[in-house]
Amino acid sequence: MAENEKLEQTGKAASDKAEKAKKDKKSDKKSKPGFFARIGRWFRELKVELKKVVWPTGKQTANNTLIVIACVVFVGVFIWIFDAVAGGLIQALIHLVAG
Repeated sequence: MAENEKLEQTGKAASDKAEKAKKDKKSDKKSKPGFFARIGRWFRELKVELKKVVWPTGKQTANNTLIVIACVVFVGVFIWIFDAVAGGLIQALIHLVAG
């Protein structure tokens, strides 16, 4: 007998939860926040996230900037040398075939 009562209570609780979930879904559709409310919420969340950011120090920023500039110069020089060698080889082939 006690088991049947437990099952009935469990069934009632599950059906109550299902009805409550349906009501919540219906009320969510009707009470969608307005455009400006969503924008305000977005900015508040943005502010919270920006507080979590660990910003680099000025020294770290300068160091990283110098590293990037050095890498750009190195790659630029490498491409310049490769272009000069490839251009020379093409000119040599053109003179060899035409001459």
